Amino acid sequence: MESLRENLQLFTRRFGLLNASCCESCCGEQVSLVQSHILFEIRRVGNPAMVQVADELGVDLTTFSRQIRTLEGRKLLIRQVSPEDRRVNLLRLTSEGERVLDQIDRYMAGKIEQIFSFMSPFERESVIRSLALLNEAVAKAGSCCTITAEKEVACCK
Repeated sequence: MESLRENLQLFTRRFGLLNASCCESCCGEQVSLVQSHILFEIRRVGNPAMVQVADELGVDLTTFSRQIRTLEGRKLLIRQVSPEDRRVNLLRLTSEGERVLDQIDRYMAGKIEQIFSFMSPFERESVIRSLALLNEAVAKAGSCCTITAEKEVACCK
């Protein structure tokens, strides 16, 4: 019998590959998977701080800064110093960044619709509700779990 972890690993890998193939071919812009995630997160949050996006994506700040410079050079985003705190850099999509992200969105929407075409309306709704519940639980667990000195996971309840 397949384990829950195995199913999650397979889903993550398969969906990740779908995302990766999109970014290489869907918009002709040669946007990497990481760059696609950065653009998506900037739009989702709306003018976030650089460190906020790096933390959300789990990318170290040095690597993240290189990606930001690349996206700036391609005129997909703008980095601005926060007027409230000059130590903070805020990120904003340009109209070109919005255009590229819209192309990625259309490609992914088509692929997701293709996946859902193999399910009944009830199954689709169940998957959507279940993913929302799973995302909530993962967020809660991630915010209160730590690894002890004995390399065991300790979580609050």
